Amino acid sequence: MYLTQEKKQKLFKTYSPGKSVTDTGAPESQIALYTERINHLTAHLNSNKKDFSTKAGLLKLVGKRRRMLDYLQHTNLTGYRDLIAKLNIRK
Repeated sequence: MYLTQEKKQKLFKTYSPGKSVTDTGAPESQIALYTERINHLTAHLNSNKKDFSTKAGLLKLVGKRRRMLDYLQHTNLTGYRDLIAKLNIRK
């Protein structure tokens, strides 16, 4: 698989500071994981333009990340701003 345990641990450590590496339920951790998956699927779709099932899955992931970002924005505005700056997500 493209995302090994070590990569996930590195993502959780990088994007959810002050939280445990094993805290995979933190919004910051989940958003970072969604972003990594979205980037991977986007690269796949650049070379496989007619893969419509992957495109549908990608759109679902983008929606999940958007809802999670909205939740984070309402609960922790400074954390939200830091995270979108780190992940280079445009808003």
